[in-house]
Amino acid sequence: MKKGIHPKYHAVEVVQTDGSTFMTRSCFKSDRMVLEIDSKSHPFFTGKQMLVDTAGRVDRFNKRFEKTQRLKDASK
Repeated sequence: MKKGIHPKYHAVEVVQTDGSTFMTRSCFKSDRMVLEIDSKSHPFFTGKQMLVDTAGRVDRFNKRFEKTQRLKDASK
């Protein structure tokens, strides 16, 4: 291997959002990685995810679909 071109691969302590820690090896710049979000706190993994229909996308689609159907029926 060439010298000086590879990042430093070292042991890193990972701190999760609930305070638990584990050791792993990584090229992370520091010896300690503090996570802002992980599988214990992310809504997708905890089951508390809410799907929000912003600006009524489904309703707008249904209105456009009904309008095109009416135009097709009227042309027949």
